[in-house]
Amino acid sequence: MAKLKLVRGGPARYTLVYGMRLFPARDVTLLRPGKVGFADGEQGAVTLHVIEGTRAEVERQLLASVDAFFDIHGKDGA
Repeated sequence: MAKLKLVRGGPARYTLVYGMRLFPARDVTLLRPGKVGFADGEQGAVTLHVIEGTRAEVERQLLASVDAFFDIHGKDGA
């Protein structure tokens, strides 16, 4: 039977929780985790995302996500 080897040390691992959504600036009157309030009294949701890994892995995945986010929304934000 194979023995398991316990590996100690190595790069620190992290969990990043973040959310992104574009709203017209003057419409936002309230910010809470995962929720946004608007001037007309309505509320919206912001989906939270999770990235796990080393600092370098998290940074690389986050930057790719931000680029994709703005590619989806186009240059005018619509």
